[in-house]
Amino acid sequence: MATIEQLRNAMHAIPFQPFTVHLVDGRSYLVKHPDFVALPASLRGRDLTVHDEDGPHWIDLNLVVELQPAIPGNARKPKGGT
Repeated sequence: MATIEQLRNAMHAIPFQPFTVHLVDGRSYLVKHPDFVALPASLRGRDLTVHDEDGPHWIDLNLVVELQPAIPGNARKPKGGT
């Protein structure tokens, strides 16, 4: 499982590198810019918010299995994303 600290590191990387959030059910979401992802403000919050062309997605952090850097030059939505 990906940790909240791994998500924070990916979100605040300098320079920012797009990354894919993979979920336990096989869905995945491409985060193209740090403005398109948000973590809960408190440690008690459990939802990651990812915005893409389909709108916002609220994701339970316990369902995130992997963060994967996007392949340079291939910034498209991964298969299985909704």
